[in-house]
Amino acid sequence: MVPIAPFFYARAVVNFGQQLRTSLLKEYYYHYIAYNDLKAALKTPYKSAPTPEQPKPNRRKWTEEDEKSFVAQLEGELDKVWTFQRVKSGEIVRRIRASEKEVNDVVNRLERIGPRKTHPSEHADIYEDDVPTEDDFLLLEEDLSDIIADVHDLAGFTQLNYTGFQKIIKKHDKQTEWHLKPVFAARLKAKPFFKDNYDAFVVKISKLYDLVRTRGKPISGDSAAGGGQQNFVRQTTKYWVHPDNITELKLIILKHLPVLVFNASKEFEPKDSAISSIYYDNPETWELYMGRLKKTEGAEAIRLRWYGGMETETIFVERKTHREDWTGEKSVKTRFSLKEKNVNAFLSGSMTVEHVFEKMRKEGKKDEKDIENLEQLAREIQYRVLTRKLVPVTRSFYNRTAFQLPGDARVRISLDTELTMVREDNMDGRQRAKKNWRRTDIGIDYPFSQLPAEDVERFPYAVLEVKLQTQAGQEPPEWVRELISSHLVEAVPKFSKFIHGTATLFPTRIHLLPFWMPQMDVDIRKPVKTSFGIERPGQYTSMTTSDDTLDDESGKSSDEEESEPARNSTPNTSEAAESDQDIERLRERRDAMEQYEQRRTADPANSLDIEERIAATPPTLPDDYPIYDSDEEDSEEEEEENSKVLSWLQWGRRNVRHHVVLIGSYLSRGLKLVTPSPKPTPIPGSNTAVGSALQGPVEAKRFKAPKGKRIHVPVRVEPKVFFAAERTFLSWLEFSIILGSIAAALLNFGDGISLSAAWGFTIIACAALLYSLALYYWRVQMIRTRRAVRYHDWLGPSVLCVGLLGATVANFVLRIQDGDW
Repeated sequence: MVPIAPFFYARAVVNFGQQLRTSLLKEYYYHYIAYNDLKAALKTPYKSAPTPEQPKPNRRKWTEEDEKSFVAQLEGELDKVWTFQRVKSGEIVRRIRASEKEVNDVVNRLERIGPRKTHPSEHADIYEDDVPTEDDFLLLEEDLSDIIADVHDLAGFTQLNYTGFQKIIKKHDKQTEWHLKPVFAARLKAKPFFKDNYDAFVVKISKLYDLVRTRGKPISGDSAAGGGQQNFVRQTTKYWVHPDNITELKLIILKHLPVLVFNASKEFEPKDSAISSIYYDNPETWELYMGRLKKTEGAEAIRLRWYGGMETETIFVERKTHREDWTGEKSVKTRFSLKEKNVNAFLSGSMTVEHVFEKMRKEGKKDEKDIENLEQLAREIQYRVLTRKLVPVTRSFYNRTAFQLPGDARVRISLDTELTMVREDNMDGRQRAKKNWRRTDIGIDYPFSQLPAEDVERFPYAVLEVKLQTQAGQEPPEWVRELISSHLVEAVPKFSKFIHGTATLFPTRIHLLPFWMPQMDVDIRKPVKTSFGIERPGQYTSMTTSDDTLDDESGKSSDEEESEPARNSTPNTSEAAESDQDIERLRERRDAMEQYEQRRTADPANSLDIEERIAATPPTLPDDYPIYDSDEEDSEEEEEENSKVLSWLQWGRRNVRHHVVLIGSYLSRGLKLVTPSPKPTPIPGSNTAVGSALQGPVEAKRFKAPKGKRIHVPVRVEPKVFFAAERTFLSWLEFSIILGSIAAALLNFGDGISLSAAWGFTIIACAALLYSLALYYWRVQMIRTRRAVRYHDWLGPSVLCVGLLGATVANFVLRIQDGDW
């Protein structure tokens, strides 16, 4: 039985100005927000001249004139960024259209002329001039790769500048005590450079790139979202993706897999990627939530799903069933389709299963056996909904971008963005869904601003799912392994939208939380691995904008930050200042390229990131396993405060116990130092590619559960775990029988001293027997409830050894005193 590792997080504290300087692109250099200039504008003059005794006197108070000047400067920066973003976006659109025309022309010529051998020799000259060559496709692929790099750079430029505006507004409101954020939000809406949707670019480029990659012969097959597939058996791994990395991730994947377009006959619309699901559960017992959270054998999830807007007529009724590995079966998802107008009648039991599939039987498009299997599934779902009193509780909404070769399910990657969970219940005196199977006051209008805060949970990350169907012993493709080990994703095994949404939307009713919940307050961005990412043809990898854009509060005061060079500020009008800035920029680019070359040769394939290195470090606390009950994890300050309330006797008892444990840990460490033991393999340090990319101090913190709640630690329980506990109990039982036999022999065949020794061994045997029995029952109970507790027994063997030693020494002492040798 293996619990997961203790929850640690590592975070590099990076100043935003420093991150901005290191992420600048040469072509966009003069179009970024002048962050350092704006920051300098927030500093008013000193009231008095600085002196050696007082180098930093007080500054003049912020006035209305200062505010007008700052707002005007901020407006200029916004107009500069917005104008450049519009121009660059229009340029990309024109380049995509031109590439589309060239690709279609090459493909049409290839289809019209045909293979070389079909042409007679007299038309060789015409053929040589018109037939597309391999070089033509390589040039087209290079051109599309360059467009992909442009989209990536523009997306990074947009994200970085948007973050810069948010940071500077926050700094302004904090330092000046004038509130500009609400006012400037309206001006951002008037020039929304950050709202450009790149999904249309991704879909169009993916189609063209697939045509070029397959040399005009794209793979065809069933691209349906599941209409023709009823059962799914896949190996799925899930990851979180920070919003800064979403566009870059899509562009990387589309170079290997095309975007799966479900209806290629129509133009792409945003609603085509929308997926909504309604999850059912019993609000009194939460049996489906608890089953899916604890991963018990046969745990089910029942949901109703539709693709597109609210006008969609086809609703899929789905059931997901979890199977433990030791059963030899795989978790499976089964479903059947139902018309929206019949959903309420079916769930209430007024519509029979036979009536649901009556039309399907008449059409004869499916085999009778398949229809019978669907009917059995529908009966089971309808029975569970009625008997277990299941009602709608949580809705999940997201926009999905799927990457897959049509008709080939060996590798399927989906990226769910704008993930939102919404309450669907009628509890707390509010009729949200009323008597309908879903609420009708919302559709797919993200971010659902019409809903109250307690009814909606907007997930901060995108969710990447990598679904592989490989044969036994077959490795996934190399690019997939590189992708999931890159800085763009954060692995979150067994993440569930249903579990997360239910746990966050019902805080007063759900007290057992999933293990990833504490990580929600942690920035998941990692140091950039420059050896992986978008590369412009013929050039090195550009400095991506997915660097660690962490909090600007790096511990420095405003005056300390003033001493930093404003290398990203707007250039002065003087030629000398421009020349200095150009030299500085070129130096930074040269240094960045040198660092990139060093990282390329550092062989980072097996290097560990900072989180993995910290997780591999043994915890300094005395517990081998973390205890996530919030009421058992009081901080030192809370302990000190409690000492004022507790009596001196209780506090003294706790102090004695603490010091005993501390002395024991010191003795244990001393014994480990003098006892020979195998040395662990050293973990790669900061000289690796990842370590060198991490700048600034690193913080490591241990998670604890919110007050009144517990974190459920995933624990794998297999039959061999119960057998191991039983074998341990039988070993104790065997040892107790041996001690009892020795005591019986001494009692029947010895003298008075032997009688005393027999009593000692008998007491020890009975105590060991009772202790092992109690320990066995406790272990079985903890295994059944899947509690992540300390299963190893450090007390019993120690006490047993001490007792045996005491009984033996007492026997010798009595025998020596009696003089009978």
